Amino acid sequence: MLRGCTVLYYNMQVTLSGFAYLFSELVQYNQTQVDNIGELERRLEDAGYAVGVRVLELLCHREKGNRRETRLLGILSFVHSTVWKVLFGKVADSLEKGTEHEDEYMISEKELLVNRFISVPKDMGSFNCGAFVAGIVRGVLDNAGFPAVVTAHFVPVDGQQLPRTTILIKFAEEVLRREARLG
Repeated sequence: MLRGCTVLYYNMQVTLSGFAYLFSELVQYNQTQVDNIGELERRLEDAGYAVGVRVLELLCHREKGNRRETRLLGILSFVHSTVWKVLFGKVADSLEKGTEHEDEYMISEKELLVNRFISVPKDMGSFNCGAFVAGIVRGVLDNAGFPAVVTAHFVPVDGQQLPRTTILIKFAEEVLRREARLG
């Protein structure tokens, strides 16, 4: 059933079942190396960060002729659309600005691919494999010159069995000052 589904990774296509297997192994290996959920999510984020750095280099070369985004909304749009499409085969469900804080933005996904095939045991409670994707986003942003703290959160949605995954991006103060200077 999954034979026809593919995930785009760099310039090659990987079957969805192949990706699910490799990602599951990444999670299981890291789970044996840590003592708590926070450490496991940090390790997944670090693995994602390495992917994000490489994805930025590839896409800047392939899509933008070695040019990089210099504006905040430009890089957010790049992550929300181009990066997401290359990695997951579609644009992210939504990109929103936080209402409480000027420096916060959110990318939301109804069914994040990395959470689809991982069953979380009851004792691991709030474990979110979206930390891997948060790491990818942080890797792209940091290496594009937009340092940020990026975290993954589950957000319950009425009427849906699975919660929505939100990638929360909190930019460093220097990014906001630079953006203000640029007008």
